[in-house]
Amino acid sequence: MRNVQVKICGLTSAEDAETVNRLRPDYAGIVLFYPRSKRSQTPAQARRLLAALHPSVRPIAVVVSPTEAELEQIAALGFFAVQIHGAASDELLERCPLPVWKAFQETELADFDRYRRNPKITGYVFDAAEPGSGKTFDWNRLEALPRDGRLRLLAGGLTPENVAAAIAAAKPDGVDVSSGVEYRDGRPGKDAARVEAFLRAAGGEARSL
Repeated sequence: MRNVQVKICGLTSAEDAETVNRLRPDYAGIVLFYPRSKRSQTPAQARRLLAALHPSVRPIAVVVSPTEAELEQIAALGFFAVQIHGAASDELLERCPLPVWKAFQETELADFDRYRRNPKITGYVFDAAEPGSGKTFDWNRLEALPRDGRLRLLAGGLTPENVAAAIAAAKPDGVDVSSGVEYRDGRPGKDAARVEAFLRAAGGEARSL
């Protein structure tokens, strides 16, 4: 049994879905409406990935400064929650049909108090200054942020090699990884061996069936 929850983010293929189905992290992230990311998926592609996922792996939509129309499309696809990077007004959050995980880059931690007052937010994701870059940040900075019972996920440059140290330093409820479990030779997609190693390093056995 793992001590923290694990999210494998940035799924892009049926092979990625097969990997998470076999190893069973708690969450799988799919990037939408963000063409600047090599991992971004169209709604049609996301629908196929969602159909391939095992029901025990909860799918999270990952977006940047979404519009209300985009959030409605995400909800219609059947995601468990939406992880929002960038700006999100109180009005937009209020109208969002799904639970919201608000992501903060390390340069945005000053905004934490404003967002934590919004009851629509059910979780936080703390990321490096450049999400998806594989870069870490000073995990000790999170000590100053109050805990309020909502899910706290740590992201930003996590790998099988450093996730145990990150958990010990930041004491999150969960960890979020994307580039850290991808192939090191430049091939696209998630490396199943690295995903399994990450799950084990996060404090428990991979739940392979």
